[in-house]
Amino acid sequence: MAEASLQAGSALRLATAALSGHLSRFEPLPALIADHDDMKALALSPNDPNLRAEANLYLKTINALLKSSDIYVMTMDGNTIAASNFDQPTSFVGENFSYRPYFQEAAEGRQSRFYALGTTSAKRGYYFASPIEAAGAVRGVIVFKVDIEGIESSWQGGQYKILVTDPEGIVFMSGNPAWLYTSLLPLTTDRRERTSGSRRYSDADLRELPVTSTSDGQTTLLTVRSKTGAQEYLSLDHFMADAGWTVTVLLETGSLHAQARTALVAILLFLCLSTLGLSVVVQRRARLRERMLMQIEAQSELERRVEERTSDLARVNSQLRQTQADLVQAGKLAVLGQMSAALSHEFNQPLAAAKAYADSATLLIERDRTREAQDNLTRISKLIDRMASISRHLRNFARKPNEKLSAVSLADVVEDTLEIIASRLSSAQAELQVDVDPALPKVLGGSVRLQQVLVNILTNACDAVEGLPDRHIDLRAFTQGKSVVLEIEDRGPGVPAAITERIFDPFFSTKGVGKGLGLGLSISYNIIKDFGGTLSVGPREGGGALFRIELAAAEASREAAE
Repeated sequence: MAEASLQAGSALRLATAALSGHLSRFEPLPALIADHDDMKALALSPNDPNLRAEANLYLKTINALLKSSDIYVMTMDGNTIAASNFDQPTSFVGENFSYRPYFQEAAEGRQSRFYALGTTSAKRGYYFASPIEAAGAVRGVIVFKVDIEGIESSWQGGQYKILVTDPEGIVFMSGNPAWLYTSLLPLTTDRRERTSGSRRYSDADLRELPVTSTSDGQTTLLTVRSKTGAQEYLSLDHFMADAGWTVTVLLETGSLHAQARTALVAILLFLCLSTLGLSVVVQRRARLRERMLMQIEAQSELERRVEERTSDLARVNSQLRQTQADLVQAGKLAVLGQMSAALSHEFNQPLAAAKAYADSATLLIERDRTREAQDNLTRISKLIDRMASISRHLRNFARKPNEKLSAVSLADVVEDTLEIIASRLSSAQAELQVDVDPALPKVLGGSVRLQQVLVNILTNACDAVEGLPDRHIDLRAFTQGKSVVLEIEDRGPGVPAAITERIFDPFFSTKGVGKGLGLGLSISYNIIKDFGGTLSVGPREGGGALFRIELAAAEASREAAE
């Protein structure tokens, strides 16, 4: 039933679309013809014989061109004064159709439609009516009658029975002529009076169709009784709001019941075969049980071995991570060791100055020059703050990082880095140009580890330019799409193309023996990789090396995660 309902639904949609499409072709035409100058002139002078004759010929030509049933013009009292069938025995000229609802609505100035059996032609049709407005008022009504029998003839002889009913339940169109003008609903007195008042079906004999309906909520079944017996149908219907019709498709259920019986027999045969097959399966299960036990034992042994290998691998990975962390820390301490001489000078200068200021303050106090002594103490305090700042940055740099990825201000990281490498820049007599806008987007990373990367690269740059005529180093940052790029350039000898691919390998170094562990760039490369960024090296235009760090903007990363 469900499958048949789907097929019947397709047939219902096709029938409804064909009927609706046929009617919609003619719907705008009455208003269009009503606006014609000849129609307006006839409505103003309905008794002019010349205007009537011209209108008759014009309507006949239009009717033949559009292949409609009839076109006619009525005055405000309902009398027909011109028609496309003026020269036919069933001419509408002289007839009065004021009782039709389509005339009454059009006379009030509205577009109207109506379906009925013609009282003059005895033909069923659908009527479209439009007011003829002239001199600022409604002067007449023009009507198009559309023949629907052509569509009805295509419904005969098919698999489905199609019928159309009006709001009173009366069958107006049907592929079965015997069902015309029968009612699917009880013909109460009210229904008969509403139908006869508009003379919708003229003098046709209306009767009730002996039908009963049952529904299970999903499918509706109609049983139609006749002299030859009762016939059950699967019923689907669709309401056409514009026309006021209900289109119903009926499918005989006899073939469906036959299919159900066939399926039942097939199921019984299947159950018999299944019983025979089950006995075979029971016999084979005894043989398979032993094999399954052997497989389970083999699988258990395999899982045990996998667990052992997994445990060993976990221990190795843990040791590898610890070794990597130790190497990172060793690299940082190596950098601090290389900078120890410069740091000693960095601390000795303020210490010597503080000693001089303290001795001077003692003499000034003895001479009662307290204001000048206070100035010396202020200078000593600033020198101590300077030394504390350097110490704090070195302590933060030297400790092992224990931080998760977060939004990091690149400008703050660069500022802390400059505090650490200031002494190395001074000892190398290098000049660092920094172009980092504090308004740059924050990047995704860790401040301490990113600081370590910058210290490594800038320290290498100092080593590269030390002793050269041009000791300029450039550090700049800018945005590129959803990333932030940091570039460091030096004017040193650069990185030969032959070792570009190896420069980030562990323990690879171009410096002399005792001048480095070869871990700085390898550690830096892996730190940037952990941040989800990239670290690359290439030649600088004009000579030297260009290190490029590309990091994801923190806001862009958060949006991608969401």
